[in-house]
Amino acid sequence: NQYFLRLALTELLLTSIICVSFFFSGQLSPGSDEEDGHDTSGRETLGRIQFSVGYNFQESTLTVKIMKAQELPAKDFSGTSDPFVKIYLLPDKKHKLETKVKRKNLNPHWNETFLFEGFPYEKVVQRVLYLQVLDYDRFSRNDPIGEVSIPLNKIDLTQMQTFWKELKPCSDGSGSRGELLLSLCYNPSANSIIVNIIKARNLKAMDIGGTSDPYVKVWLMYKDKRVEKKKTVVMKRCLNPIFNESFIFDIPTEKLRETTIIITVMDKDKLSRNDVIGKIYLSWKSGPGEVKHWKDMISHPRTAVAQWHQLKA
Repeated sequence: NQYFLRLALTELLLTSIICVSFFFSGQLSPGSDEEDGHDTSGRETLGRIQFSVGYNFQESTLTVKIMKAQELPAKDFSGTSDPFVKIYLLPDKKHKLETKVKRKNLNPHWNETFLFEGFPYEKVVQRVLYLQVLDYDRFSRNDPIGEVSIPLNKIDLTQMQTFWKELKPCSDGSGSRGELLLSLCYNPSANSIIVNIIKARNLKAMDIGGTSDPYVKVWLMYKDKRVEKKKTVVMKRCLNPIFNESFIFDIPTEKLRETTIIITVMDKDKLSRNDVIGKIYLSWKSGPGEVKHWKDMISHPRTAVAQWHQLKA
């Protein structure tokens, strides 16, 4: 009797464990689904853009109308953005157009129409319509907000079609910007600094063709005020340019502590604003590498002190 009683209790215990397991597994499944849903909603939303596309066969013209965007993220410290849109027909960089800038607006309306004229239909369907939304910045690099790309062979171009598309992170928003080799020579008796822009390597490709047209701007700043600007020539389609250009700046010794030299490597663009590839700030209070170069210049007067610098955003 004790044996059967023991067996019955064991079966009862196992049944209870199985029931409890099923109960908790049933409770956990919806929870995990909700958690997945939370992860999805927690991703950064970049907003969306409305545009229309169509092709006129009689005039061999592709029409792209940029209508509006909604719920763009704020890129400025003021909690807003100054958005505009660049339009490309990839992989062709020559046909690049852009909208006007809408100041302080996260839900901008452009309603601007762009024509790509003289395009045979067989070439149009080989292109990819690429839209990039950026936040305009007067004093530094325009911040990418998001992008949309549509292969034109995937849509019916016989009539104007309107699309709403979610913006995706821009593919060129990160990565190394390259390095710049420059020398500084301080002459205390002449109260001057000679900045020699020597060469750059592994510059970031800013153009659709996978290259850049770099040149270098050199700003002399005193107490955060711009005093003087110099710039090199433009090197066409080159990610490892050699400049070897020197610039002399008059800087009295007593002003050295309040002086900053800003080096900006730019990508020249004939059809739109020039893009910033990267910057270097040289002064007593810059980053460790920049401060070292500045101090080496002071401690070795009348000597050209060269150093490689990593370009920064």
